[in-house]
Amino acid sequence: MFATEPEGYLQLLQKFPPRPIRSEEQLLAVQSVIDSLIDAEELTSEKQDYLNLLGMLVHDYEEKHVLIPDLSGIDLLRALMNEFGLKQKDLVPIFKTESIVSAILNGQRNFTVEHIEKLAEFFHISPAAFFPRTS
Repeated sequence: MFATEPEGYLQLLQKFPPRPIRSEEQLLAVQSVIDSLIDAEELTSEKQDYLNLLGMLVHDYEEKHVLIPDLSGIDLLRALMNEFGLKQKDLVPIFKTESIVSAILNGQRNFTVEHIEKLAEFFHISPAAFFPRTS
């Protein structure tokens, strides 16, 4: 869509005028334009500026409409296990035994500092993610 001819910023704006996103349909249309820009052979400074503008529109929409659950502790661990397709036995290197993994997931035991450090390293996230957020 954008790779055939060198285009200036004004031409990009005319081809797909940016507007605030108000629906999933509009979001998909903007994402399609973003994908075509990223897939183009050459990303000129004009295309980069336009891409940044579209990215801001997507960000604004997602901030208002996409709910990201505030997970911590055991809930976060369960979500990460689900996302990565892990079973309790996959976490034995972190917790030493499957019975400790089971006790933690059932709420019968708490994480230790060592557990949190190893989980953070294993999942490549901040150890702070395992603590509840305070307002």
